[in-house]
Amino acid sequence: MEQNTSCKNVIRIMGAYVAWVMGSGFATGQEILQFFTSYGYKSFILVAINLVGFLIVGPAILEAGQKHSDDEGFNQFKYFCGKKVGVFYDWFVPISMFAGMVILISGAGATLQEYYGLNHYVGALVMSLLAFVAYVAGFQRFVKVVSFIGPTIIAFTIIVGVITVFRDFDGLAMVGEYQPVMEARQPVRFWWLSGLLYIAYNLTGGSMYYTALGKSAASRKEAVYGATLGTFALMLAILLMNSAMLTDIGTAGTLAIPTLYLAKKISFVLGAVFSITLICGIFSACSAMLWTVSERFVEQGTKKSYVFAGCVAVGAFLLGLLPFAELIGMIYPYLGYIGLIYVGRVAYTRIRRQK
Repeated sequence: MEQNTSCKNVIRIMGAYVAWVMGSGFATGQEILQFFTSYGYKSFILVAINLVGFLIVGPAILEAGQKHSDDEGFNQFKYFCGKKVGVFYDWFVPISMFAGMVILISGAGATLQEYYGLNHYVGALVMSLLAFVAYVAGFQRFVKVVSFIGPTIIAFTIIVGVITVFRDFDGLAMVGEYQPVMEARQPVRFWWLSGLLYIAYNLTGGSMYYTALGKSAASRKEAVYGATLGTFALMLAILLMNSAMLTDIGTAGTLAIPTLYLAKKISFVLGAVFSITLICGIFSACSAMLWTVSERFVEQGTKKSYVFAGCVAVGAFLLGLLPFAELIGMIYPYLGYIGLIYVGRVAYTRIRRQK
């Protein structure tokens, strides 16, 4: 690495980069189940599609943020998509992030209910409060916390995935017998479209957060290296957890929190620790989304911003009492459809500049 590139900062950015995706959908396995595993053996091709997509688009967004770190008025949507389309995304993303918060808060309730038997609203309420506290603490402090949470969840996911695959490898040969179970979880009819939608809703929704993360990098290479390493870690975790769920798709495919089921199968203690890790992952993404929504409408660090963030958290809590798995299947695909134009423009811009 060059002299102006800090390994410590690269790791920090990598951790914060993956923390965005580590919300309730990913950490619980529900996103992986619906957008990857439900398509059976084609899910391995979907992982490859996402690897390429994340490697092209993710680093480009952070790089743009770092390049314009001194420009307070920089708007990444107008930068990549032009003024008219950029204005649309400027309004669409905060609204979509509120919808994402609802899913995350519902996921927290589902996790605590499925493992500890607590009422759904208890977990939802706790997550809403934690997200608000993180917002009050400020963006830089938040990044320091989630940069540790992201890699921790990746590590746990890889451990559970590796152990499950090695122990139940024979189950991969039985995947074809559970076609009805898998089809019931598929968010869209065409398997290849599922891969594109996963890229689109994650990177479009996280664009404001990723731009701010890029601005925190001291150099272009720190931003690009952090996003690149984060992408490889993320895809490795998806690959292993997808494989693990395929080994027991008959049961895992019917649960709201399949990763917790797989961890508990290995060890009750591992399941308990993993449940806490899941909550941390939900917290990291939920807090980032609350910051994204509030940053669009109010000036950060003011009393007005705290009141606004509090109202957003309360609204997300109330809607988060709805069923978790159904929310993912209902909301995420539509967010992905709308985000396809944005990620396409980012990919086009980066490829054109590299040529």
